[in-house]
Amino acid sequence: MATSTATAPGKAILFGEHAVVYGRAAIAVPVTEVKATATITDAHAGSGCTIAAPDVGAHVQLSTPQEDPLALAVRLAIEEAGIGEEPDWQITVRSDVPIAGGMGSGAAVSAALVKAVFSHRRLPSHRQPDAGTVNRIVYAVEKLHHANPSGIDNTVVVYRQPVRFVRGEPPQRFEIARPFHLVIADTGIASSTAAVVSDVRRAWEKDTKRYEAVFDGIGEIAETARRAIESGNIDALGPLMKENHRLLRMLDVSSGELERLIAVAEEGGASGAKLSGAGRGGNLIAAVERKNVEAVKEALLAGGAAGIVVTQIGA
Repeated sequence: MATSTATAPGKAILFGEHAVVYGRAAIAVPVTEVKATATITDAHAGSGCTIAAPDVGAHVQLSTPQEDPLALAVRLAIEEAGIGEEPDWQITVRSDVPIAGGMGSGAAVSAALVKAVFSHRRLPSHRQPDAGTVNRIVYAVEKLHHANPSGIDNTVVVYRQPVRFVRGEPPQRFEIARPFHLVIADTGIASSTAAVVSDVRRAWEKDTKRYEAVFDGIGEIAETARRAIESGNIDALGPLMKENHRLLRMLDVSSGELERLIAVAEEGGASGAKLSGAGRGGNLIAAVERKNVEAVKEALLAGGAAGIVVTQIGA
């Protein structure tokens, strides 16, 4: 029986979360140290298509009537690939991207599933859907996950490159002049992106002028950070993270555990740290010089972080 496998990485938003929903720029990078993997195997004739996600105890049939993000990703990919009838496939998806942690776990799983479907369909190379098509499908699934997603998760995960993202505009991939290191720490507290984004929306509606000013500040930081990365001025990233987090705190999207672990990271040697993603839990990211990576990692683990990912951004 034929088998096809595809993967997709996690992601980290460096600067710009929440403001990106309101038209400001954000920059984000893929985190290849974690990934989702989807495997499709031909099954017996007449068995239909089943999708198993053992990491979260999910097992669904493609024909299940209720909307399910796993089934939706596969269904949309099957339609795009021109497969007329439900195929007889067994699909298994595994992921070590932290769930509800701001690292794009849903987008990574969807992207891996979509790419696996296209691979298993074995279309000629000239008919293989491009990254833009995959991105469009994954974004449709993101709307089921998050109700009002910015589009940044699917874009970074699908393109696997650092991007400057403004909602409604084509993503702009940019170059990294000098590599830099991030230490990503999981608070162990799950956070619902949809719930936090909705809370910010309600607060914005009540005090639009104040929130727009904060969004402007966050957007300016994101643009400054992109220029710093492109010019190799990586020493600027830590202070910019501190300022970005100060503004995010004004949006009431931080939490006691995030504040505590950010302080631990900076006391341990990080040049700056901030929440990454929706906030109120999930992950924080810290800009760390290579020589301080182990010290910051050990400090965060000793401080109670549920997990650590260390990644180098750039070659």
